[in-house]
Amino acid sequence: MMNFRQNGKEGLLGRIKHGFGTSLFGHDQDCSANYEASHGVGVRLEKINKSFSGNHVLKDISLDIAPGETFSIIGPSGTGKSVLLKHIVRLVQPDSGRIFIDGHDIYDEPDKGENRGYRYSMVFQSSALFNSLTVGENVGLWLREKRICNETRIREIIAEKLELVNLRGKEDFRTSELSGGMKKRVAIARSLAMNPDLILYDEPTAELDPVTSDELARVILDLKAKVNLTTVIVTHDLNFALYLSDRMAMMNGDGIVEVGTPAQIKASQNPAVRGFIYTTTKGIKGEE
Repeated sequence: MMNFRQNGKEGLLGRIKHGFGTSLFGHDQDCSANYEASHGVGVRLEKINKSFSGNHVLKDISLDIAPGETFSIIGPSGTGKSVLLKHIVRLVQPDSGRIFIDGHDIYDEPDKGENRGYRYSMVFQSSALFNSLTVGENVGLWLREKRICNETRIREIIAEKLELVNLRGKEDFRTSELSGGMKKRVAIARSLAMNPDLILYDEPTAELDPVTSDELARVILDLKAKVNLTTVIVTHDLNFALYLSDRMAMMNGDGIVEVGTPAQIKASQNPAVRGFIYTTTKGIKGEE
């Protein structure tokens, strides 16, 4: 899932540029205006409720994620974590509540002339790569489809993003030649090719062995020092979240039960948190 929210005069010009490509808008300009710039955005959820066929999945979910923060949402399977992520990227609309990104309600139309610009991308649990395309073609797909940059710059961006995820020189590989962990990293590189302000991961360690999960964690952690963006991770992998996160929120069937730093979550006396930590770390109950 990848999107580009930009409205008002800048947004109109941006859409025109994307439609006609660089041929009509400056041969001396490598990419469309604002592409190279990115900034971490804040995300705020206010009392989000969602039901499916009478099943109340999300119950008064409120969260405040700071710009540039790496924030994980943990909890058992079936508690609505991925559903919550889909709300943030507008794949699902809440029954009630509001969601703000960069201070703007994502479901409100902007005022005339208001410039609202942020990019977000999502790394799916399945990686969602196109098997018919090479690694480089997967990473550059959005750039070419939207005609964001000229071809020379696109090739440079593909190489840059693959290097960020330790896949330098893999542009010509087929996805069938990649391991599960490498596919995850290609999916991350494809998301990074947007220069997103917000990147979201849905169960990034699903189907990965512990060693590969650890490698992926180091890649995501390393990105924090190199890329200016906000990161939201949904995972049931507690150790992965503890290693990466600035802060974490735990969900269960009743909603958000605790928010805190990894140290605060590990030391929590909340029975729901302690029970989750105990069962997912084979008996490690946290710090007393």
